[in-house]
Amino acid sequence: MGFTLHTIEVREFFSETLLKSIGEVEGGADTVLDVFIEYMEEGLLVFPTHTWSYINSGNPTYYVDESPSCVGVLTDLFRKRPGVNRSWHPTHSVAALGKDAEAFTTGDEKFDTPCARGSVWGKLLDRKAQIMLVGVDLKRNTFIHGVEEWLDIPGRLTDTHEQLYTVLSDGTEILVPSRRHNGVSSSLHFWKVEEVLVNLGALCKGQFGNAEVLICDTVKMTEILFDMLNLNPKLFSDNEPITDHFKVLIENRWKARI
Repeated sequence: MGFTLHTIEVREFFSETLLKSIGEVEGGADTVLDVFIEYMEEGLLVFPTHTWSYINSGNPTYYVDESPSCVGVLTDLFRKRPGVNRSWHPTHSVAALGKDAEAFTTGDEKFDTPCARGSVWGKLLDRKAQIMLVGVDLKRNTFIHGVEEWLDIPGRLTDTHEQLYTVLSDGTEILVPSRRHNGVSSSLHFWKVEEVLVNLGALCKGQFGNAEVLICDTVKMTEILFDMLNLNPKLFSDNEPITDHFKVLIENRWKARI
């Protein structure tokens, strides 16, 4: 199990973490959460609490207070912590604690796609968030799905909608017609841009316990991926490595701007 953590304004963090990769921790998952919460005390801490694996046309109802996260034990524990706000998107919700958490998580149910530009995924970019991948690689970076969506990459989303529902704490039920990610997930191929992102300063590596950590700068990462996808919209359509020629092209174009 991995996790992604998102941070904003230097102290706002989004995390996806593979808990077991960290190694043995006294107190287990709750201790890990305590560390993140203490570190982000003056900022905004965000975890994904997705439900896409089981909310669908056959099981269309997402309960904000009750539906478990399908992306790891740590994320599910976090959504239950006091003061945490969870967004209302039926398949791609997040949970947030700290500065502006309620405002940050508000409004996602108004969009019919998983990672709309006006949703929490776009807000991560607006707030210059840092994304922390602990024990997992770029294949778990949901934010890149957002970049593809904002560029309207062909074939990424279904043309039709599933009629999904969000149920709030007070029992209010909201209809949320939703387009879904389509076919083989492009996220399986996100790994191929890691070297370019590192070389251009959009991604750095570290250590958390025994786990390797990737820290992604949302602003730089978005600009680089926009450039790459505009030149090659099929970048994430296959699992073939990026050619050396394409890497050099992107790196030279980027360096010419700075």
